[in-house]
Amino acid sequence: MSDRNEKDVSRHILSASATLLGFCFVLLSFIKTGGMADKTYIDEIAGIGIMFFLASCIFSYASMRSQKNALRYEKIADIIFLIGLVFLTLVTIILVFEIIH
Repeated sequence: MSDRNEKDVSRHILSASATLLGFCFVLLSFIKTGGMADKTYIDEIAGIGIMFFLASCIFSYASMRSQKNALRYEKIADIIFLIGLVFLTLVTIILVFEIIH
């Protein structure tokens, strides 16, 4: 993979992570204002997702700025991003079941 393609992947990870980070904040605000925080673990899981997306943003940015460890940082950002997606999926599933009941 060329240097240009590696940097392009990091840019995509950074933009997607930042967008989903904002989405998690909105979701967390919705949960807190909706009074669902005391009844379920959605807010804790969303908070964990926020931390993973923030870490993914940091590592993807480090990948774009680094000369030596760019590929390593990109792989870490990618793995952390996928873990964040898992947590966001869990939040969504729990939220759907809470709204249905």
